[in-house]
Amino acid sequence: MSFIARQPNGLLCRHSSITDCITDYNMTDEEYVNLCIEKAIEQAKHEAEEVLKDYVRDMDLVKASFLQNNMSKKRFNEILKEMEKPACECKHMTT
Repeated sequence: MSFIARQPNGLLCRHSSITDCITDYNMTDEEYVNLCIEKAIEQAKHEAEEVLKDYVRDMDLVKASFLQNNMSKKRFNEILKEMEKPACECKHMTT
């Protein structure tokens, strides 16, 4: 846990309750925003790597989980067919 404080000179400092001391100081507002962005990117990368390591499921589960609520069976089958092409022929798609 940590908190941000406005220093007497108008800049920002970060105090960590883990280390019980200042971990960053003399930061501009922009530098603080960038620090938060970097931490968010690190966290997102960690979470994505964890999913890839431990939570990737078999395609049979995708097929078994399909319901025709938001996509037709025809479109679903077209996408499945597209997914059979060699990876070098594919590009990232979002439906």
